[in-house]
Amino acid sequence: MKRALAWLRILGAFAILGVLVWQLGSDAFLDGLGRISAPGVLAALVIGFATTLFSAGRWQIVATRLGLRLSLRTAVADYYRALFLNGVLPAGVLGDVHRAVQHGRDSGDVPRGVRAVVLERTAGQLVLIASAVAVVLVSPDVVPGAFREVVTIAGVVVVLAAVAAVVAGRLFGGRWIHSESKVRRGFAVTLADLRLGLFTRETWPGVGFLSAATLAGHLALFVVAARVAGVAAPVWQLVPLMVLALLAMGLPLNVGGFGPREGVCALLFGAAGLGAAQGVTVAVVYGVLTLVASLPGAGVLLVRSVAGVRRTALSRESAARPAPHFHVKVRG
Repeated sequence: MKRALAWLRILGAFAILGVLVWQLGSDAFLDGLGRISAPGVLAALVIGFATTLFSAGRWQIVATRLGLRLSLRTAVADYYRALFLNGVLPAGVLGDVHRAVQHGRDSGDVPRGVRAVVLERTAGQLVLIASAVAVVLVSPDVVPGAFREVVTIAGVVVVLAAVAAVVAGRLFGGRWIHSESKVRRGFAVTLADLRLGLFTRETWPGVGFLSAATLAGHLALFVVAARVAGVAAPVWQLVPLMVLALLAMGLPLNVGGFGPREGVCALLFGAAGLGAAQGVTVAVVYGVLTLVASLPGAGVLLVRSVAGVRRTALSRESAARPAPHFHVKVRG
């Protein structure tokens, strides 16, 4: 079943890209690839470092509040590695899965390590959804009707889910935390971690600020991509479109990040009078710059792989080395 869903996600991404090529031609994609320049690459690396630092700091706060050890240096390295894996592997989340499980193993608590990553990413999505709702309320004219409905529904779902979590935590959290049922106990623990990781006074200001800073970094890279692609529209006109494009990127229908982003950018830029083909070009440039920004993660992956091979070789040498023999003379 999981393999079938994975293939459906990949086929869905290729279907979106195929429709775009059929409707707009391949020039929009090729033009985006041909416009990549050294200043754009440098800007991607600088902005990528800032957004990775903000995201890693958010993860550190959440993990620490859940009782897991995580230094900022380790968080940045692991986040870079996850971003690179997300960018080169299908589905776009396998890097985060690896980050969650590996940190859980290193901390001795895999379920809590996974929850820390889920909560950290959830915080970012909440800020993104709130920003998308603000775009719909402040600039409804730049948002196609279908998007207004999707964003509004997403906002309502988030609010209802938050209220339900608070109510469930009040009603069942204390009673189920020591339940003999694994399901009830797991539910209570998850609610407790949700409160500790995101909604305490010690947590939410820092997590909220870093989430907003991370979103600002993604939008800044999108603006760079638009300028590299030759779009001269003012930033105030581009930002609402880009917020919605980032929201669409959360859909699990992508291959290396490509798929819904290009489709949504084509629709949004076309509706804004900037040209659907131009939207695809901007999305392609953004995808390439995002991959460039994650390249330090490839270095982290390589260094740790080499270190792991060396440790394995040393352990094998130690196991193969004969144990020393000691001769004891007995005096009669």
